Amino acid sequence: MKAVILAGGLGTRLKPFTEIIPKPLLPIGEKSVLEIQISFLKKKGFDEIYLATNYMSEYIEKYFGDGSRYGVNLIISKEEKPLGTAGPLTLLKEKLTEPFLMMNGDILTQLNFKEMFDYAIKKDSMLTVGIKEYLMPFSFGNVFYDGDFITGIEEKPDIRHKILAGIYILKPEILELIPDDEYYGMDSLILKMIGENIPITKYEIQEYWLDIGQVSDYKKAQEVYYEHYDLWSN
Repeated sequence: MKAVILAGGLGTRLKPFTEIIPKPLLPIGEKSVLEIQISFLKKKGFDEIYLATNYMSEYIEKYFGDGSRYGVNLIISKEEKPLGTAGPLTLLKEKLTEPFLMMNGDILTQLNFKEMFDYAIKKDSMLTVGIKEYLMPFSFGNVFYDGDFITGIEEKPDIRHKILAGIYILKPEILELIPDDEYYGMDSLILKMIGENIPITKYEIQEYWLDIGQVSDYKKAQEVYYEHYDLWSN
């Protein structure tokens, strides 16, 4: 099975770390973020992995080589200019001729990728989007009232959202919807499909998931790694 990892971002919110090393190579415990992702994908049967790169691409290429030490066939796909989160797929049209997984290169997750893949294959849609419930702490108490009288309060309630988790299963025909040589994001692709009434399937992720977008998230990832060392290190 094939997978694409988006590893070309600048990682501006993780400076100063990313001024020296590209975000996907930031160490989490004894491995980089990308190594953890590749190892998990390999365990679930994904043995042909494409790394879509741009920023500091040469670092990533030298670090991983052909992927043989991870037991996978690893191919670097370098963008000459930033192409967003969907645009890089247009460089791989000749390779992605069967359903494939795509994920952001800054996610730490225990998701069973194979289960999501099998679920998506059975659906009559070109795109399955991984979603995750996200709790946002609210700093103020919520007040309920009837006219001039207070009827109740709720102290600092959490706000629950379902968010895009940055993990997708795509079928090859979807590539025809993405413009060539143009910065194009997955949000634009999803909105285009909705506008044209093209079905999109959702897959709710129950397993642990963390987007390593900011310094606080990176620190959290380090803590999680050591809490579950046996899982991440194998």
